[in-house]
Amino acid sequence: MIAIVDYNMGNLASVQNAFAKIGAKTVVESNPQNFKKYEKLILPGVGAFPDAMQHLHERNMIEAIKEFAQSGKYMLGICLGMQLLFESSEEFGSHEGLGLIKGKVVAFDPSKFSEALKIPHMGWNRVFTKEHPLFKGLDEQHYLYFVHSYHAVCENEQDIIGKTVYGYEFASAVAHKNVMGIQPHPEKSHKNGLKILENFIKL
Repeated sequence: MIAIVDYNMGNLASVQNAFAKIGAKTVVESNPQNFKKYEKLILPGVGAFPDAMQHLHERNMIEAIKEFAQSGKYMLGICLGMQLLFESSEEFGSHEGLGLIKGKVVAFDPSKFSEALKIPHMGWNRVFTKEHPLFKGLDEQHYLYFVHSYHAVCENEQDIIGKTVYGYEFASAVAHKNVMGIQPHPEKSHKNGLKILENFIKL
């Protein structure tokens, strides 16, 4: 059984509907004491990093998520949920994250853009991927749907399993052992996104 973490910071219905399209049953779970009952955990997220961490703290979910990750079971962070996996974020100050993947989250730096690109990075863009079970059956270059103004910087290059170029190259998919994250929205990315979710189920 797969749990989608409900901490009031994401469009849970769209994520749940995407899993339903591939025949997977999920539970929207708001009780952290129940996390350990599930085989897999989805951490979605839309909004600002500090707000998300505050919501997780208020709901006593932080330690429960860390314990789930330490159990060796697979978990997947989506969009803001991926960013929360990191040690810290510079969004609206300096804020501590879950610390499950070494690195930090920073704003896009328009001074490094070679053309007049808008922030947020919004729309379809290519993800260049390493060989990883999450991307099985997909081309090494495939399009997914993005909406974000901040991106992750990994301390360890080996934790990066996907990269995207928007002004410059950034990490758009990460994995450290059983903990994975993807910056674009697979639930909004049609066939490619559904394939990623299907692959996650099969892990």
